[in-house]
Amino acid sequence: MLETLRNAFKIKDIRNRITFTFLMVIVIRLGCQLPIPVVNGELLSNWFANQGAGGTFNFFDAITGGSFSRMTVFALNITPYITSSIVMQLLTIAIPKLEEMHKDGEDGRKKIAAITRYLTVGLALVESTAMAIGFGRSGYLEAFNAMTVITVVVTLTAGSAVLMWIGERITEKGVGNGISIVLTINIISRIPDDLVSLYRQFVASSTNIGRGILAAIVIIAIILFVVVFVIVLQGGQRKIPVQYSKKIQGRKQVGGQSTHIPLKVNTAGVIPIIFAQSLMQFPVMIASLIGKGNGTGIGSKILHGLSQQYWCDPENMIYSIGLLVYIALVIAFAYFYTSITFNPLEIADNMKKQGGFIPGIRPGKPTSDYLTKILNYIVFIGAVGLMIVAVIPIFFNGVFGADVSFGGTSLIIIVGVVIETLKQIESQMRVRYYKGFLND
Repeated sequence: MLETLRNAFKIKDIRNRITFTFLMVIVIRLGCQLPIPVVNGELLSNWFANQGAGGTFNFFDAITGGSFSRMTVFALNITPYITSSIVMQLLTIAIPKLEEMHKDGEDGRKKIAAITRYLTVGLALVESTAMAIGFGRSGYLEAFNAMTVITVVVTLTAGSAVLMWIGERITEKGVGNGISIVLTINIISRIPDDLVSLYRQFVASSTNIGRGILAAIVIIAIILFVVVFVIVLQGGQRKIPVQYSKKIQGRKQVGGQSTHIPLKVNTAGVIPIIFAQSLMQFPVMIASLIGKGNGTGIGSKILHGLSQQYWCDPENMIYSIGLLVYIALVIAFAYFYTSITFNPLEIADNMKKQGGFIPGIRPGKPTSDYLTKILNYIVFIGAVGLMIVAVIPIFFNGVFGADVSFGGTSLIIIVGVVIETLKQIESQMRVRYYKGFLND
């Protein structure tokens, strides 16, 4: 990794791209420190402090780099863009016209990107309006009137649009993966505060030095285990061998090469966890914004079961039923998302048209059935891996009260983006090397 970065800085164009990305990151972090004037920051901070380790908005606050709890201009971050991108991806499969547009080369993809931008702004308007009204009714605005609500809505929507624009510029003029880098930088910015919180809670507060050292070792070991496990999970893949038949073109014999289809263990990435969390947290978020869900009735108990902050609590294990629902949703969404992004039948047909086949498997439907069987097995392993990474922080939050905002989801995002960005840099370096070789 360090060798890759060192070599990258030797190439002027890539060095300029890295510098541009770094400057954009500074702009992002500056925007995350600018509070919206009409928001009562002190009351809002106290409210977040009372949310607890697994509070309803804690994950949202983690992926915004703390901007949400401080209600800054970038409080929405790029979550509207991520949501709209996922929605467009699903609609592309469901709506034939969008599917044709997606297959229509670069022009079609540009049109889909434009629709995604408009949808992002629309979602940002809806989310910011709901937040402005909810916080206004709860007394977190300096004054609850039309002007303050409009100020919050316009500021949050504009901030989300600016971050979307910065992400696209990083993709175009920086090192690539712009949207992912924006998200990752904000998540990373929260990690130092969380590590300090863990140190104060389990190490500094220990009356016995040996116990404090043991606590520090356990914390470091758990973090290293999760990081290494995520790296293995992200890099794991099953290579399906493919052989292409030889063809006669003129007087030459072409083809006959061997290749493979890489099936990633974690095919869907972090999407299943985001889907499951969003589905379970949506009613809890709505209840929090309208000031409901704090009673002792059946409705409040259901909301507690949907909230991560009540899971794995030894004194209230009944709420951990929500964790079982969460696990089931993650596995279901892993299969669902993989099914719409990887089509074994289409791949089998393309292989057959190009004279390709899997050794020992007949072309056509047998190939499709074989790929489906292997894919189902791999998806289940990936989903179980996702659950291990996601449940470990939840377990320690519930049992030991470990007050941290980053968890398995955040680590999956960070590791995945770092690995992908390094691959992008290496790819750009190879392109420059070949260009230089051809010019010579």
